[in-house]
Amino acid sequence: MNIEVSYLAAFMVGLLGGVHCVGMCGGIVGALCIGLEQGHEKNIKKTFPFLISYNSGRIVSYTLAGILMGGIGWLGSHLFTLYSIQQGLEIFAATFMLALGLYIAGWWKGLANIERWGGKLIWKRFEPLGRRFMPVSSYRHAFLLGLIWGWLPCGLVYSVIIWTISTQSPVEGGLLMLSFGLGTLPNLLLMGIFASTLNQFIQQPWVRQLAGIMIMAFAGVMFYRGLM
Repeated sequence: MNIEVSYLAAFMVGLLGGVHCVGMCGGIVGALCIGLEQGHEKNIKKTFPFLISYNSGRIVSYTLAGILMGGIGWLGSHLFTLYSIQQGLEIFAATFMLALGLYIAGWWKGLANIERWGGKLIWKRFEPLGRRFMPVSSYRHAFLLGLIWGWLPCGLVYSVIIWTISTQSPVEGGLLMLSFGLGTLPNLLLMGIFASTLNQFIQQPWVRQLAGIMIMAFAGVMFYRGLM
């Protein structure tokens, strides 16, 4: 899987993982819209810039996380200089991606434990900061809220972050997470505008299972790459 294909795959994982994004972040997006002035809430043209600001902040956080974890992968590869390290990371990332597919399809809930762990270690430190910008009264507040909410414990995000370590490059790690973040954007923008309709569609078991199967197919490609 070359670099360009990896970016496309990360985008597709973000897009397909939208069934999970709506569940994890849909409430936040709803709170964002409710917190706006009544005139904004009912006017899509006025609400949309706030949604763009919020999601821009969220994607910036994802990209920063990708740069950090890609840097850790780069440091590890230079300390050990073993091909087996990269191979092991790619197989580990594929295992995490497989778990994500099973999780989204509703066939295995193991990643929920990792989300709870992340909530205890990470989110409890970030969540109080987010409250400072609620209710949202400006584009700046929406951006800063998204910047903080980008660190929300999420099995989907964690799976791609593991993937960025295997890139062994801060730049490639950042671009991988940027691609993933852009993939999550359509679902969360639609969630802010057509919340009830989108939520009903996402909750259909076949939708979640189809998305999970496609993500598991990506995991299969990653396993093949790691083993070869």
